[in-house]
Amino acid sequence: MDESRAILERLERIEALDRGGAGPAQLIGELRALLVEAEEWSRQEGGEAGERAVADLRWALARDMIGA
Repeated sequence: MDESRAILERLERIEALDRGGAGPAQLIGELRALLVEAEEWSRQEGGEAGERAVADLRWALARDMIGA
């Protein structure tokens, strides 16, 4: 449960930063942290759906890194 709570809190922080006009570097840092938290959650309880979510996050981060 702690992992899922951390993920939700991180998502809220990312949304707040985005609304506040944070730059790409700051958002990418938060996305990296989100990926670490999502990987931990997936290992703990995510199963196949969790693994897909982590893969999607990796893809989104890689795409943003290329565009940054």
